[in-house]
Amino acid sequence: MTNNQDRYRSDRNLSQLPPVSEWDSKIDAARDFISSNLPIQPVPSAPEIRLYKAGPQSGLWRLAEQDPEFGSPYWAHHWGGGLVLARYLLDRPEVVSGRRVLDLGAGSGIVGIAAAKAGAAEVIAADVDPYAIAATGLNAAVNKITVIPVLADLTKGEPPATDIVCVGDLFYDAALAECVTAFLDRCLEQGIDVLIGDPWRAYLPHRRLRLLAEYAVPDFGAATGGRPSGVFAFERKTPRQSRGDEDQS
Repeated sequence: MTNNQDRYRSDRNLSQLPPVSEWDSKIDAARDFISSNLPIQPVPSAPEIRLYKAGPQSGLWRLAEQDPEFGSPYWAHHWGGGLVLARYLLDRPEVVSGRRVLDLGAGSGIVGIAAAKAGAAEVIAADVDPYAIAATGLNAAVNKITVIPVLADLTKGEPPATDIVCVGDLFYDAALAECVTAFLDRCLEQGIDVLIGDPWRAYLPHRRLRLLAEYAVPDFGAATGGRPSGVFAFERKTPRQSRGDEDQS
């Protein structure tokens, strides 16, 4: 990861990135644990992709005991928004073929992996959790594709050099949704396309979305069943929304 993240820092001047060496040991330990304890399984609704996925015997609690900063292991489970975005990109490779893609809040890296399989010219997979970065690197290797994992909160600054941003499952919390929406507005201002995948959660900016496709997929790590989840184009504010005359939620 070091060479890729160093290159990304140099090329894009992302000052918010932590020193790479600060996280190397944690990411290496996470890789060892994931590869030793999580089975590789085909993805529901996108069997072309295989991921390390937590199961009943994975023992993720051991990671939590070892690391007081260990958060929710969302990177070890399937989420509806990531599943529908992955399926959409695999079904419509022309959306990303030959383009630079940013997978924002990458988690397991499933969306970035789908973009790479669909022919993207470059895929950046950004997340704030070093465990997600470890999982993304391993999952990319399993699928024999290349992504650049980047440990950073990109929503705090200007968008990097990219052509399209893919956002799966980042609208489950009001404060996070507000921050992400502001970042996506900056992306639109720079001519960057935005796709969102989400199972219709409460904090989606509904009035800013155009539904492109809908699939029934599992969510929150479920192996079976499904709930409707949408793929949306995120669009510019209308003049009324820009003036504050219309509810933007």
